[in-house]
Amino acid sequence: MPLTFARLPQIDPNLLLAHMNDPRIAAHLPLLTQPWGPQEVAAFVAAKEACWARDGLGHWAFLDDESYVGWGGFQKEGEEWDFGLVLTPEAFGRGRAIAAQALAKARTDPRIPFVTFLLAPSRRSLSALTRLGARPLGEVEHAGQRFLKFRLDTA
Repeated sequence: MPLTFARLPQIDPNLLLAHMNDPRIAAHLPLLTQPWGPQEVAAFVAAKEACWARDGLGHWAFLDDESYVGWGGFQKEGEEWDFGLVLTPEAFGRGRAIAAQALAKARTDPRIPFVTFLLAPSRRSLSALTRLGARPLGEVEHAGQRFLKFRLDTA
């Protein structure tokens, strides 16, 4: 079955809880500063759903053959649309295909002339972004943490 996108409230909160508490995930998410519990999962889902209500676009859960493999999507940050992708360890290596499918949606949306990506400086391989055509913009600070920022034109 192909990769499908679902809204986060459709996902069992225990799957999100296990995903976000996996130390392999936390290693590359500077904003993930403490273990999650059920309240953090609920707040996360509510915040991502609020983006859909406010902006008409937001984050999805990614399903491969109906199995949860991660979450990601678009979030408006000021005047920019930021794209994030957080996969389960079992889905590492699928990021390019998932990103391509999500970015195809951005290319059809006239509100999104470009997307930005914020990556933890701990990321060693950035070749996937350059293969997509993203260009580095340097380091930025977001919510008190350092990130490497990239931009991809979608037009």
